[in-house]
Amino acid sequence: MGQDHSVIDEDTPPKTLSSRSLASVAEYILSGRAKRIVVMTGAGISTAAGIPDFRSPDTGLYANLASLDLPEPEAVFDLGFFKVNPRPFYVLAKELYPGNFHPTVSHVFVRLLAEKGLLHQLFTQNIDCLEREAGIPAEKIIEAHGSFASQRCIECKTEFDAGKMREFVSRGEVPRCEKGGCKGLVKPDIVFFGEQLPKAFFDRRDMAEEADLVLVMGTSLQVHPFAGLVDLAAERVPRVLFNLERVGSMGCQADDVLALGDCDEGVRRLADELGWREELEEKWRGLVGEEEAERQLQGAKKRVEALHDEVAKLAEEVDEVLHLGKKEKEKEGSHVEALNSENKPDGEGNVVNEVDPVGEDAAAIKSSVKNTDITKTVEVSVETTNALKPVDMPDGEGRIVSEQKAGGQQPGDTKSSA
Repeated sequence: MGQDHSVIDEDTPPKTLSSRSLASVAEYILSGRAKRIVVMTGAGISTAAGIPDFRSPDTGLYANLASLDLPEPEAVFDLGFFKVNPRPFYVLAKELYPGNFHPTVSHVFVRLLAEKGLLHQLFTQNIDCLEREAGIPAEKIIEAHGSFASQRCIECKTEFDAGKMREFVSRGEVPRCEKGGCKGLVKPDIVFFGEQLPKAFFDRRDMAEEADLVLVMGTSLQVHPFAGLVDLAAERVPRVLFNLERVGSMGCQADDVLALGDCDEGVRRLADELGWREELEEKWRGLVGEEEAERQLQGAKKRVEALHDEVAKLAEEVDEVLHLGKKEKEKEGSHVEALNSENKPDGEGNVVNEVDPVGEDAAAIKSSVKNTDITKTVEVSVETTNALKPVDMPDGEGRIVSEQKAGGQQPGDTKSSA
């Protein structure tokens, strides 16, 4: 974490693929050379599902928790705080509990890989259980940070009935252990700060080394040890990133393909190249229904519009700042020529004019902003549920610890980017 990864030079040819493109990835899959595909997913794969953002000032889940007097936002996922005051977590759980959201087309694409016998293993940071709802076989899923799929007493570790758990969560009430006189607090099997990752994660992480293709979807690759999986694959193994921006070491190897932009859109492009698009859409719509499918599609359009609005706003701000800078420069000069020239000899005793740096900077920056690919440069929170995930680095015993809790970083804090 924190390393400066250099992007591969464009002139460097790939070693395995015919080119660094989704078309070449599709060719590689259809040729039969990709038989052990490892998929890594983060909250960006669930963005279209409508899972609430944690950071939005007015509508984010953290904003809704403000009235509950948390010492800091991430305390809601702190085991020590949970033992003292579990209510904030259950307020949050009511919003996020399985059944409130539907799988996206990206989830169904992973299911399609499984049905075609190509999925070696899925590693997910998400706790929303949408992989299960999409129909991906349970044995193919490793929920690295746990999930709402099961729950148990934090004292005696006795499992708690799923039906009863749903009733408590729907009422926003805190369940307690029913075994004997235990009465311990019950918590979903989500990894909180200070807790160990599931044993299955460590038992199967070597499957990433066996991959002949790695697909990374909607994750910032900032949360360890999960993020380290992508670097376990052999160097010649193609890796594909579906995300709003380049992350981690992606783009640093000869066979890395960066499909930057909306995660679902990137997956659809690959499905087109594979000739699977019709099958994919049919399975997805059949699973979520036409109404939900249209809602997700409309949501994607709104996200793109929001990105355009943010770029336009940025362009205006750049224009204003540079305009003010030029006015300041005008005040410093005694006449208009001082704006655009600085007397310098050209080597032959003549005096030449140097281009106005302020004017040129203004034109260059405004042009860059207006012509830039918004899906690659605007910072947006694609990992909308990363607050659910413990953050950053293992403490040497398989646990996840927060490196920046005091600084306001939330579990799995990232931009991309859910």
